[in-house]
Amino acid sequence: MNHDVVIVSGIRTPFGKFGGSLKDSSTIDLSAIVMDSVLKKAGISHQTVQEVNWGVCSQAEADEVLAPVIARQALLKAGLPDTTISMTIDQACCSGMAAVKHSYLSVRRGDVTVSLGGGAEVMSRTPMVIRPLRWGNRLGDVVIRDPADGLRYFDYNLVSLDAAEVAMEYGISREEQDEWAYRSQQNWLKAFKEKKFEDEIVPITTLTDKRVFAVDEFPRPDTTIEKLAALPTVFGSPSITAGNAPGLNDGAAVLLLMNRKEVEKRQLKSLATIVCTASVATAPRQIASVPALAIQKALCQSKLSIDDMKLFEINEAFSAVPLVSSLILGGENRERMLQIRERVNVNGGAIAIGHPVGASGARILLTLIHELRRRGGGYGVASICGGLAQAEAIIVKVDD
Repeated sequence: MNHDVVIVSGIRTPFGKFGGSLKDSSTIDLSAIVMDSVLKKAGISHQTVQEVNWGVCSQAEADEVLAPVIARQALLKAGLPDTTISMTIDQACCSGMAAVKHSYLSVRRGDVTVSLGGGAEVMSRTPMVIRPLRWGNRLGDVVIRDPADGLRYFDYNLVSLDAAEVAMEYGISREEQDEWAYRSQQNWLKAFKEKKFEDEIVPITTLTDKRVFAVDEFPRPDTTIEKLAALPTVFGSPSITAGNAPGLNDGAAVLLLMNRKEVEKRQLKSLATIVCTASVATAPRQIASVPALAIQKALCQSKLSIDDMKLFEINEAFSAVPLVSSLILGGENRERMLQIRERVNVNGGAIAIGHPVGASGARILLTLIHELRRRGGGYGVASICGGLAQAEAIIVKVDD
């Protein structure tokens, strides 16, 4: 039996920069905070939650390292029932959105009526790796590896190299990528001044200095095109720099999903209805194009069109990703592409806000929903790419 699935509430932490305000907070702690906060915000009991799906990419950050079951630990710490079922998901940057998708599917099938979906990452706590220590290093130097350096898959190209080369093949220059990065920063600044993020952020008390942390600390609103143009490229990429890519960030985000009948029974208000979800994967090199493929699949499944979408959120894994994907969505017609880009990431994206990889998929969906509400409702789609060219997309409808 199919059931309408409604997003009742959502919340996120402010996103911290690498080594910043959240560097001493564990993924479990941040996850528990947003789980607890979203239920209090919605005004429903913790005892009503039947399921949690949670995206986390670096489980080695947890003290247990081996099988830390972060979703399970976090929900218990948040005060949810012992009987709450859970799943911790690693689908690279797609993890948070994949978690929301799994919650959606559970509610839609009727397996549960109330589910939490989201994710978290504290990239600042990524541990160093010394593999030879397990069995001993009989001779020679011991190599310490930093998994955060380059975020690579060793049997494949660096993600930054693939994204940049594909962008160049589509005719998207370094200058265009820098311009998009500047746009992201300026859109964030405008949204911040208009206090748009206050709807979605729960303040955090930092562990080190016990201060209230309530504003994303990664944005660089003083960025200029000239500063961006002066930055060197990284990891052998022809166009990607520290300025037109996101950082290594910390944060968590969650959405509360319910069966519509349950919402009506409890006389709750809803933020949005999930129309459909779509998952795709393609050749690993095509990471910059795969969000477009996921959006096209979701549109096909829902029998909606590009023109029906009032807003788009395409995660800024690099500037190259929304640029390539919007070009594909526009049928490689420049005028059509520019019309689409005007509706993409209107409050800034991960280049400004940050990209705690396990949380970003849930964050962009939350940001999309709030902006649709401010604009009087309508359809919107969020999509995110993940390592080795997989992607998720979710279409939502906000009522007028």
